[in-house]
Amino acid sequence: MTTNFLVSDEQVAAFQRDGVIKIRKLVDVSHLDAIAIVADQQLAHPGDWVSDTNPGATTDRLFTTRYLWQHNTAVHDFVFNSGVADVAGQLMGSTSARFYFDHLLVKEPHTAAPTPWHQDIPYWPFLGKQICSVWVSLTASKVEESSLEFVRGSHLWNKYFAPVNFDAAVDDWTTDFDGEACPDIEAARGNYDIVGFDVEPGDALVFSSWIVHGSPGNDGANRRVAMSTRWLGDDSTWAPHPGCDPTMTQDDVTLQPGEYPADDRLMPSVWSV
Repeated sequence: MTTNFLVSDEQVAAFQRDGVIKIRKLVDVSHLDAIAIVADQQLAHPGDWVSDTNPGATTDRLFTTRYLWQHNTAVHDFVFNSGVADVAGQLMGSTSARFYFDHLLVKEPHTAAPTPWHQDIPYWPFLGKQICSVWVSLTASKVEESSLEFVRGSHLWNKYFAPVNFDAAVDDWTTDFDGEACPDIEAARGNYDIVGFDVEPGDALVFSSWIVHGSPGNDGANRRVAMSTRWLGDDSTWAPHPGCDPTMTQDDVTLQPGEYPADDRLMPSVWSV
């Protein structure tokens, strides 16, 4: 697929240096409106692979759902036609961007639960430096309310921190992982180079799967909604391990550990040079 959205050399350099970059107004309002409808539908009738801290509530509820793209036309259209793949591939310095999964995230007003500081990469059955997320905001959000924060440059620490289950209501599939715990960033914020981003609808935060990040609860009066898509670049390899996400396992793929994930059924190539 040809490139529709071109990033600058300066943006690529900033992403490679910091591990995260904000791109303003990346996604068109038509995609945002369609995903907002999906969010309402999912909140009312949750599908599979849901995490929900307060089911049915209109306040103090952290809700996420994943893997909608194969059966939801709005999410499929977002993945393939919104431009997020173009940006992911270029910023990673990859010649292609394969899609891993979609992740719809909703924080209702006055949600106390934060998203704890963590890396994404240990949760996923892949390895490689060219793996990233494109987190697109559907709603305006400030850092002090519920937007994301990052430890700038932590993608270069060469650390692989143990995943932690964020939802006590679901089976904890992270317990088999044996590794170093993520530092308590919140308890020692002054020791780290923390950067946060206020966002408006359509703004995208693109970040490495290796960067340490988190977000507070939602202290605001409005719902925070975001659609995050996860992307695999040229150096990514299939690497299932104890404690990683059970939504895609060795039984689901024809790949062998260490192989490039050239599986167009589960991980389609969406962008290439």
